[in-house]
Amino acid sequence: MIDMISDETTATIVSLGLALAIGLLIGVERGWQQRGEPSGSRVAGVRTFGILGLMGGVAGGLPSPLAITVLAAASALLLAGYIRQRRVTTNVSATTVLVAMLTLMLGYLATTGQALPALASAVATTVLLSMRQQLHGWLKGLSAAEVQAIGRFALLAAVILPLLPDGQYGPMGAWNPRRIWMIVVFVSGFSLAGYVATRRLGAQAGLLATAFTGALVSSTAVTVSLARRLKEGTADLSAVTAGIAIASVVMLLRVSILTVVLAPFAAWALIRLLLPAIVVALALAAFTFRKAQGAGDGTASKLGNPFDIRPALVLALLVAAISLAVRWAEHGFGDGGIAVMLALTGFADVDAAVMALSTLPRGSIGAEDAGLALAAPVLLNTLFKGSLTIGGCPDWRGVRAALPLLAAVMAACVPIAIIYGR
Repeated sequence: MIDMISDETTATIVSLGLALAIGLLIGVERGWQQRGEPSGSRVAGVRTFGILGLMGGVAGGLPSPLAITVLAAASALLLAGYIRQRRVTTNVSATTVLVAMLTLMLGYLATTGQALPALASAVATTVLLSMRQQLHGWLKGLSAAEVQAIGRFALLAAVILPLLPDGQYGPMGAWNPRRIWMIVVFVSGFSLAGYVATRRLGAQAGLLATAFTGALVSSTAVTVSLARRLKEGTADLSAVTAGIAIASVVMLLRVSILTVVLAPFAAWALIRLLLPAIVVALALAAFTFRKAQGAGDGTASKLGNPFDIRPALVLALLVAAISLAVRWAEHGFGDGGIAVMLALTGFADVDAAVMALSTLPRGSIGAEDAGLALAAPVLLNTLFKGSLTIGGCPDWRGVRAALPLLAAVMAACVPIAIIYGR
């Protein structure tokens, strides 16, 4: 009997089971939320949601006209139940009905070749529903300026960015509009994230958390954002200095790990050159972090503008200019100028230098030379961020905030002079 069950039948049973599981998953959350309501007053409970998921799954195995009829009839019943409940009491939310109709659709997707998207959507829906109290609390704490900032950032990231072409344009094909605009998205996004983190965690903790997580993507963007806040007087000098130092440490560690993965032959040569810089930057980050903690006097600091796009646009234009210079150097030096090309590439994007090295043919450059060729763009990028810090806050505060970056570069120059000066 078991041998007569075909693979197609097994797949159908599994997909129906997934449709039922999706309904039960969402139903458990809905049932828990409505656990205090009188019996019989709910539009749908955990059993109903399980049946709805299974019904959607069964509809997925029917011919299209019949499936549409089944889904439409079930949706009509749900709406009728909602209308009946509204007549009894006005204190009723449409969320449960909408989620029930979504459960039908997800059950249908589970048996029509879209099992993974259906399951992912069910999990996301359950998490979103379970965060009702937190989301309402966040909304109550938002100001009009913050809502506008979120909307403007969404315009940059979700509307403009996807519309930009992902290709090489301009002189010598030096400019990629989408990648350049991503810099605008990163910088403005980190500024907004830093503003929100400061409100939620406090001035020092919020700034440092943003610096650490943001540097995993772009330490340059983090540096520009912190320099702007320092100039505006919306952040403590010690906290900004610690944040810039932390972002630098994260960048150095990220490049080292990326080299181990993509270009392992050059990893040891690079790490021994960067290790003094990592130690110095980490020590200065810890020192300034302790000063930032001691500087808190309990007073609220100014938060400033939650969304300022001007520094992001300036950095994007600067990277576009550097990209043009990199392409010119590549055309001018050719294959013989590998180190120069990597240094100029890393001036704008350190990760790009590592990736460029990993694509070179084996034996085209030795391990020692490769380590130096990668260390050069890392140090140039660090100096670049130091100049951005001073340029973003052109007074003694900017110079002081840039000191960890300058000290890290000087520390890295010591092993370079010892190893390559022989």
